[in-house]
Amino acid sequence: MKIYIGHAKQWDYENNLYNPILKSKLNKEHEIILPHLNDRNFNTKDVIAKSDLFIAEVSKPSLGLGIEIGRAEQMGKKILCIYKKGEKVSSSIKYVDAILIEYNDEKDMIDKIKKEIENISK
Repeated sequence: MKIYIGHAKQWDYENNLYNPILKSKLNKEHEIILPHLNDRNFNTKDVIAKSDLFIAEVSKPSLGLGIEIGRAEQMGKKILCIYKKGEKVSSSIKYVDAILIEYNDEKDMIDKIKKEIENISK
């Protein structure tokens, strides 16, 4: 499965999101696209169009991420929104056709993502 992962730029996404995903089996079993890995420069609209799943880390609000979520929804993509327990998620998320998952820590995040991918793949 080709998975695009979106997030806000204004937090430590490398340590809190990228590193746990890159070290997990998710990275071996799926094609994971991380937009800011090695300063990739690509058209996210095209990448979302070619992806099977859009995972949005929504713990921190972001206009750019909101635009990406809207594009993914318009394209009929499966959307999984994840957020860290204790964070206040934007109220706009409730209007998106997406699965919303709260996680406690990195391990819990990976476990819950794996479980949802299995459910989506059925």
